Amino acid sequence: MMQIRRSQERGYADHGWIKSWHSFSFAGYFDPAWMGWGNLRVINEDRIAPGAGFGTHGHRDMEIISYVLQGNLAHKDSMGNVKGIPPGDVQRMSAGTGVTHSEFNHAPDQTTHFLQIWIEPKLKGTEPGYEQRTFAAADKRGRLKLVAAPDGAQGSVSLHADAALYAGLLDDSETAELALDPARKAYVHLVRGTLDVNGQALHAGDAALLEGEALLQLRHGEDAEVLVFDLAA
Repeated sequence: MMQIRRSQERGYADHGWIKSWHSFSFAGYFDPAWMGWGNLRVINEDRIAPGAGFGTHGHRDMEIISYVLQGNLAHKDSMGNVKGIPPGDVQRMSAGTGVTHSEFNHAPDQTTHFLQIWIEPKLKGTEPGYEQRTFAAADKRGRLKLVAAPDGAQGSVSLHADAALYAGLLDDSETAELALDPARKAYVHLVRGTLDVNGQALHAGDAALLEGEALLQLRHGEDAEVLVFDLAA
């Protein structure tokens, strides 16, 4: 079974300094039909205005991934990490027993566009942690590159969750396939461009939710950037 959710069906919030699309219930957006998919709890597509950002705030017991599409996200946390996250980097922060952090766009004239992703951890009350890795566009071109996994396989960031995340860039005749476990769930989020997912056309911001499927096929991309999640049911 595959269900398509269109970009415009997501929750939306405009606070002036930030514009945010919510794939699942978050903050002021609540829909009991969209509380998550498997252990994937949040995908927020955020655009932060120049000179603005999230002040220091706390999290616990969540795996948090930041995936920057444009600009640079300045990160500072209670573990002592002070980092800039540019496009191509994947950042994983394990909140565990509790962590505070801030996220800012310090650029005077450029919006920071990024995805904030939350995945529920396998265990609660673990020690907080941080990891950040760069994945070159060439590594994602015409394929699905593993960028986050429980064991940090293939140079990915390590997740303390029963989930894996792949990123791909597909254009023209480029295609990609991924074998799926029908007992698990998968979630395909099209970041930009257009792409056929198992024969269904997706546009930027659209998503495909799969369960009971054995194969994912991605074809006919036009400037497509896609994220694919392999998730616990």
